[in-house]
Amino acid sequence: MVEFTVQNLNGEEVERLRGVFGPFTDSVRELIDATIRTEVDADVVATAKAEIDAITARLRSAQLDGPFGVRLSEGGQMPWGNPVIGLRNPIAPPLVMRRSADGGIHADFHLGAAYEGPPGHVHGGVSALILDHVLGEAASSAQNPRLTGTISMRYLRTTPLGDLHTEARIVRTEGVKTFAVGHIADADGVTVEAEGVFITPKWAR
Repeated sequence: MVEFTVQNLNGEEVERLRGVFGPFTDSVRELIDATIRTEVDADVVATAKAEIDAITARLRSAQLDGPFGVRLSEGGQMPWGNPVIGLRNPIAPPLVMRRSADGGIHADFHLGAAYEGPPGHVHGGVSALILDHVLGEAASSAQNPRLTGTISMRYLRTTPLGDLHTEARIVRTEGVKTFAVGHIADADGVTVEAEGVFITPKWAR
């Protein structure tokens, strides 16, 4: 049982919640994949549905009023509902972002059946979602948040499902505008490129 509010947590409390919700979300992520790819009989599906409905009802017996939002801890932000990096969001791959020595951002990640567009390949909208987030991470910092102004994509070839890599970096900054570029790549090279303009919002200036 979680006995504290998910806000302004210390490091020990954050790690405790990671231990509770990280594995739980991984299990739901596996359920999504299994739901897409299962070939069991209809009676097994019906039984599973009843079990899932019962679990959902139990989880809804105590829940947040609205989305998770971006909670705070002594270590910084906790965007655990985010669809790209969210610890508690089973539709997030999730990406674990790392900052390079040159200030850029990179991540290695895996996309399975839940992200398919063309057969065996990643949906273009999923690639756009990931790159929007990754470029935004590269363009921002804790002291200087920046939001997407415009972003453009260039699909060089279809991106296969499986193990992938993404990275992004700042090109230049002009006043409240920061320009960033990035890409997604598989083992054979870059599949999608992106460039965008990210704006420092008025409340952060």
